[in-house]
Amino acid sequence: MRSIILGKALSSRSRPRSFSARDHDANKRPIRVCFLIDRLSRAGTETQLLALIRTFDRSRVEPYLVLLDGDDDTSRELEPADCPVLRLGVRSFFGPRAVRAALKLMRFLRYQQIDILQAYFLDSVYFGTPIARLAGVRRIIRVRNNAGYWVTRKHRLLGKIYSRLCEVTLTNSEQGRKALLAEGVAAGRLAVLENGVDVERFAGGKPPNIAGPNVRIGALANLRPVKNLDLLIRAAGRLAINHPGFVVEIAGEGEQRPELERLIANQNCRERISLLGAVSDVPAFLASLEIAVLCSRSEGMSNAVLEYMAAGRAIVATRVGANDRLIQHEVDGLLIPPGDEAALADALERLLNDPALAARLGAAARRRAVESFSRTAMCRRFEDFYARLIG
Repeated sequence: MRSIILGKALSSRSRPRSFSARDHDANKRPIRVCFLIDRLSRAGTETQLLALIRTFDRSRVEPYLVLLDGDDDTSRELEPADCPVLRLGVRSFFGPRAVRAALKLMRFLRYQQIDILQAYFLDSVYFGTPIARLAGVRRIIRVRNNAGYWVTRKHRLLGKIYSRLCEVTLTNSEQGRKALLAEGVAAGRLAVLENGVDVERFAGGKPPNIAGPNVRIGALANLRPVKNLDLLIRAAGRLAINHPGFVVEIAGEGEQRPELERLIANQNCRERISLLGAVSDVPAFLASLEIAVLCSRSEGMSNAVLEYMAAGRAIVATRVGANDRLIQHEVDGLLIPPGDEAALADALERLLNDPALAARLGAAARRRAVESFSRTAMCRRFEDFYARLIG
């Protein structure tokens, strides 16, 4: 881990001159992209960002990472070793600490001659965008990789304002683009760059074995209402009547844990439903499953579904966000309406009753991930996008 501390070493040097596109062509140096995010975690957006940083061709893109806070143990543990990291320690936008952090970020952006600032999540966008403007950063990107299910009137107004301060608002799905258009973001300031998955990391798993004695059904998700995990728990209660030989395991943490624990206690198969908490080895967890479920009410392009596909699992997912772009119904997996408990139970029962179907869907999902959604292809899309934006 390499963290940058700006202090005497920076103040003792002269401020670097401004950097132009002509300089960029003459020096042929990589484009310097600073990623600004609240903190690091094992959630989908953070996972995708860290994958970008790890996979970039350093001759084209030189990444930097700034964390608005990032002082917790999990965030520090996840900091990339091959990228400069700056923690700002911002927990409030008011007071002397926030002012000092703003000045630190401005000096950092100027000293490193950052070409592009790419900000994730509301706080980082609200804090970093005006500072990057004052620092003379040439291009500013904000990222919103969901369909805006949480957007309030206040955030819709702020979103319109900040979309004008940024050159581009990035999203990862056509559904996300449509949601931003509906909120008043100009079409010319929108771009869609799809997620990717490290297919090699998930290689080598055994095909789903539905015919075995203990079928494992699982989900990888934060324990939040939008993920609608209570749907999976209730569907498991239905299945238990005719299918005693299965277990359900949910990997993830979140504020809904106590509520889900109470729901599990009321099911007639509660001894076979487990909340595992966060898992550090996602490929091993998915390799242990036969069926992988995503029952969200809203998604952009789901990182979990991409990982399910790369792992070659039989997938049941709700038809939300980009899921019908990732999964062709009855070809690479099964799609169901969101919030439909009976449809989820029926889809799971269909797979439990048809091991050949489960194996076929899992193999097709793996092929599709390899052919269309590799992480290398995702990084090339971002590198080309940055080159066009700077050029």
